[in-house]
Amino acid sequence: MHEQTPDTPPAPAVPAAPTLFDWEFATDPYPAYAWLREHAPVHRATLPSGVEAWLVTRYADARQALADQRLSKNPAHHAEPAHAKGKTGIPGERKAELMTHLLNIDPPDHTRLRRLVSKAFTPRRVAEFTPRVQELTDRLIDGFEQKGEADLIHEFAFPLPIYAICEMLGVPREDQDDFRDWAGMMIRHGGGPRGGVARSVKRMRTYLGELIHRKRDDLGNDLISDLIRASDHGDHLTEAEATAMAFILLFAGFETTVNLIGNGVHSLFMNPGQRALLQDSLAAGETALLETGIEELLRYDGPVELATWRFATRPLTLGGQDVAAGDPVLVVLAAADRDPARFADPDTLDLSRSDNQHLGYGHGIHYCLGAPLARLEGQTALATLLKRLPDLELAVPPADLRWRGGLIMRGLRTLPVRFTVPNV
Repeated sequence: MHEQTPDTPPAPAVPAAPTLFDWEFATDPYPAYAWLREHAPVHRATLPSGVEAWLVTRYADARQALADQRLSKNPAHHAEPAHAKGKTGIPGERKAELMTHLLNIDPPDHTRLRRLVSKAFTPRRVAEFTPRVQELTDRLIDGFEQKGEADLIHEFAFPLPIYAICEMLGVPREDQDDFRDWAGMMIRHGGGPRGGVARSVKRMRTYLGELIHRKRDDLGNDLISDLIRASDHGDHLTEAEATAMAFILLFAGFETTVNLIGNGVHSLFMNPGQRALLQDSLAAGETALLETGIEELLRYDGPVELATWRFATRPLTLGGQDVAAGDPVLVVLAAADRDPARFADPDTLDLSRSDNQHLGYGHGIHYCLGAPLARLEGQTALATLLKRLPDLELAVPPADLRWRGGLIMRGLRTLPVRFTVPNV
């Protein structure tokens, strides 16, 4: 055994483990994730709900976990008592009988249901929707541009995807404001009245069930009509499955895009040089930087912080850690997408980044079905804002911004901005 000589430098001290899931963490989780990637890449943590889960933070491990068939999406595989299962999904979905959707099932049911709805989100179908997304975007900006100020979350980033997904589903326009109210309650994450999320989920489920009944007699060119046609042509889509599918497409289809737009604008505010490059590119009529830029904004500070729940169906080893059967596993997309082992200068926003296989929309069979629509909405929203309101700026100090609490999503509560009122 060798004694340490005076010339031998002491081993560097490992910094203390960071505190997770408090308000300081919500504001900027990236330093904590950097610590986890280096010192505890697969880390067992107690979540705010009291549920214990493994957090996967390195890119290679995350990509493996997202495609690992031993990790089930079905909450029935959760080893904890039944009462804890309600803490691992969307509040109220169990009581509202909305569990049979794409985020909670595995093959072969997942394969069957995904096939039924995938045609609604093909690049061609989304491209046909482009003029309507532009129309909705311009209408929302028309509503506040003469004020010289706005809250971009509540007046723009939130209503745009709500109205867009409602139209794709076939929700009549006279009912879309109800959806906006219900969706607003669902993303408050504790900021509204107690039980408000579950009540909104139940109201939405009741409405969607009634809408499916009505549309059976009057099919249109919309997603709910497509689901009914698929059921009627022998693909065995039950009414409960059709309702749950419509619900999750609405729920997953709006909050991610709210945060993509909000976080994206915020990132451009914090990186004025990159914003200037993008505005110059748009002014020149170019689209290449906008297209790579949306992908970079998804990587840099994306809308989905943690992938939705997975549960080990049998013992497995992940990132050197033994995971027991029944253990919940949460892949931290925000940490994986800033892994220096995969991305050069990961903490730098580079809108022209070309090598950018980020995990912002997942990976494997659960890759986000609505990614083409979200990209379209994100590109349209950012380009139109920057062209119509070129001197758009943050109206409060950055430190005054507050991020919503919650486990899966990452987004701002508000985004106050000001700008010069355009000449009419």
